Amino acid sequence: MTIRHLRIFIEVADTGKMSAAASKLYISQPTVSQAIKDLEEHYGMLLFERLSKKLYITEKGERLLSYARNIVKQFDDMEEKVFESGYVEKLRIGATITVGECLLSQIINSFKNINPQMNTYAYINNTKIIEDMLLKSELDVAIVEGRIKSTYLVSSPVIKDYLVLACSMSHPFAKRETVKLSELEKESFAMREEGSGTRELFERYMTDNGLSIKTTWLANSTKAIKNAVIENQNLAVISIRLLEGEIRDGKIYVIQNTESHWDRYFSIVYHKNKLITPQIKSLVEIVKSYKDTDILREVASGRLIK
Repeated sequence: MTIRHLRIFIEVADTGKMSAAASKLYISQPTVSQAIKDLEEHYGMLLFERLSKKLYITEKGERLLSYARNIVKQFDDMEEKVFESGYVEKLRIGATITVGECLLSQIINSFKNINPQMNTYAYINNTKIIEDMLLKSELDVAIVEGRIKSTYLVSSPVIKDYLVLACSMSHPFAKRETVKLSELEKESFAMREEGSGTRELFERYMTDNGLSIKTTWLANSTKAIKNAVIENQNLAVISIRLLEGEIRDGKIYVIQNTESHWDRYFSIVYHKNKLITPQIKSLVEIVKSYKDTDILREVASGRLIK
């Protein structure tokens, strides 16, 4: 089998149609069909189910796709290194929004100090999108706060973090030593978008306790959520690392969960078939060097109780 076969296979998997893959690759549809047939005969397995004129990738096809993306990416990298003069290696780093706002800049600066010959590309989005990009080999490595679902990705927890309930200093919860969990059901919340690891953790916790969430703000911007808390009397569940300035300036009061259900880790994630280069190893060591945060050591805070 050739790299060309794998490129065609990837395009069919991504578009879901042989005609669309042919159009994107500027080849004929029969050529695409033959390439898929060649692959299926070579590996002795069905790659796509053909139902009602639509293609659905099989479980074995998914497995091959995982390898195919990495093989094609490594081949393209080799071509660049060998044939392009002045080629500079690039590490593509993904981060979820919480990590991107509180840690990524420092991590990349540390990485560049150790690897000055290496270019970096950073992309920030929610956990679901970062996971999809890793699976498609559009990112080399990522730092996420959410739960990774794909079995094709390796996720290693490295930095401890935890969520807190945030309210403005004029909210009725401010300065209270305790807040009952049941009281949250009556409150308005500013929430992250679907696909956010922070949102998923909080939603799962509320569901497990038989409570609903009244969402009145929805945003993928931490700044917008903090403004909704400070200016609009919303509550928000958010990483403690994102509130250091507002706590110090007396704009936000935080309430900690007395249980450990809101404790979590920022994790390093990469594809299980990814070639782990010295540069990726270097990034992992840098991330590991970030210690646990202790922002609330000398600050008054409340406790969430059942």
